[in-house]
Amino acid sequence: MPVYRDEAVVLRTHKLGEADRIITLLTRQHGKVRAVAKGVRRTASKFGARLEPFMVVDVQLYIGRSLDIVNQAESIGSYGAVITADYGSYTAASAMVETADKLTESEGSLQQYLLLVGALRSLSRHEHGSGATLNSYLLRSLSMAGWAPSFADCARCGAPGPHSAFVAQVGGIVCDNCAAPGSPRLDPDTIALLSALLTGDWAYTAEASDTTHAQATGVVAAYTQWHLGRGLRSLEHVRP
Repeated sequence: MPVYRDEAVVLRTHKLGEADRIITLLTRQHGKVRAVAKGVRRTASKFGARLEPFMVVDVQLYIGRSLDIVNQAESIGSYGAVITADYGSYTAASAMVETADKLTESEGSLQQYLLLVGALRSLSRHEHGSGATLNSYLLRSLSMAGWAPSFADCARCGAPGPHSAFVAQVGGIVCDNCAAPGSPRLDPDTIALLSALLTGDWAYTAEASDTTHAQATGVVAAYTQWHLGRGLRSLEHVRP
């Protein structure tokens, strides 16, 4: 039976039978993989705790007919317990892995994999606020998927900014000529924060007010859910 090995993030799990689980993994080299982990729900399982959501593992799998089979799993990043112990981190991580699940397929994306690992590591270390870490992750992952937002020049005609109207369907900030009647308007501080989140300017994000972060969160959520084509269930539980 063919065997392969890869690094992976555990995105989600489902019970299978009395003792098994189906594990959905985002791997470094093989894209998204669904595999059966046999016996992991038994207390005597050697690697059950390593195959929980948000964990980063070195995994060996057998190639199966419809689902692969997990043979070995060694921890690389034990982020799960720390993240699940904090509500803000847990809800942010849940939204991240749900987004990664929707954005990635079997062809794989090394950039998406590395971005997710870095975001989960940052959450586990409490390097930045959980909301800011999530918003930055969402903007960057969408950019890698081909939906990079514009927060300076008009996303529709390219007219130089600054502009204030935001239209998710078009791709970000638009000029007055391109803005539809009733388009929401963003203040300069919110636009600057969105740009900082996209580029990873953490010094700027740390100085932004709670009100500005809340407004930016609403913009990121609207942009994400529009381009994914369906809502993220996890975002409903994320704190502003």
